[in-house]
Amino acid sequence: VMAAAQWHLHNRDLDAKGLPRTAAPWQMNMYCSLPLRLMSRCWGWLADCRLPTPIRPVVFGLYSTTFGVNIDEAASSDLKNYRSLAEFFTRSLREDARLIDHKSCIVSPCDGRVLHFGPATDSQIEQVKGISYSLEAFLGPQDWNSFLIDKTMQTQQQQHASYVESIKHSKNKENTTLYQCIIYLAPGDYHRFHSPTEWQPIIRRHFTGELLSVSPKIAQWVPGLFCLNERATYIGRWKHGFFSFTAVGATNVGSVQIYIDEKLKTNQWIGLRVGTHRCSDYDELLLPNNTKLGKGELIGQFNMGSTIVLIFEAPKDFQFNLQQGQTIKVGERIGCLDQDDSRI
Repeated sequence: VMAAAQWHLHNRDLDAKGLPRTAAPWQMNMYCSLPLRLMSRCWGWLADCRLPTPIRPVVFGLYSTTFGVNIDEAASSDLKNYRSLAEFFTRSLREDARLIDHKSCIVSPCDGRVLHFGPATDSQIEQVKGISYSLEAFLGPQDWNSFLIDKTMQTQQQQHASYVESIKHSKNKENTTLYQCIIYLAPGDYHRFHSPTEWQPIIRRHFTGELLSVSPKIAQWVPGLFCLNERATYIGRWKHGFFSFTAVGATNVGSVQIYIDEKLKTNQWIGLRVGTHRCSDYDELLLPNNTKLGKGELIGQFNMGSTIVLIFEAPKDFQFNLQQGQTIKVGERIGCLDQDDSRI
């Protein structure tokens, strides 16, 4: 009763101030203290269990009906061929099921729903409309430029530039802007993700954070959600400068698998540390120099729905070809530089 009363008073106070209804600190502490990692590991174990062949069509058919899975797009539409839930979640598609828009600068890396997109010109950027997160907390300390540009430029940037400006490494920084695009993968979506453009990942950072839900409703309720959750961030460059690709973990995501990074291990057991949330802790890996990804190239997979966050540098005339809340599929246009070629 006391918790319900506090919840009501908190929401009423936010409404009176004209602010969105977000979680209070005590609500955040309670939510983060739930054994979500243990539950996610149990779910991962369950999803890997082999199902008897006769019941596979029933289980997978029920799941497909519940979450709107289009099994006709799968490489194998015979439900008996999937030995476990994990295999069904990470199913591959027919070769002609997704077409890559080669005229677009950046294409969608996954199937999902667009939560937010736009310029990232401040240290606090929006995860959904009206709710923000810290860019520095999300990407971590800006010390990767030693791998991307010379150290003299790096020192000058750290002394004279904001965090947003310091992560740029285009030669014409005054003519470029940082942009972001956030795409949420629902449980019924295709769970593999692809490279959105031609780029070179240089380093990987694995943040061992929480495993909170990343559903749109939770993203509207928890400020800084993406900074709290476990995530694998790949930082590098493309033809217009800085480029990062982040796969964000979530509740019941058994694991995040990246095919070019066999050392990445997510959703690991870290003990029952209730009330202790080391969301800023990460390990860093320098990738091989010859690591390059082509547009549409397969990168990895989620073992359940989650979120992809793109943060990249591009010229100021970059134009998004999106609407907030729209559904999008792998290979479809996200944006381009040519305003006259804004339609597919």
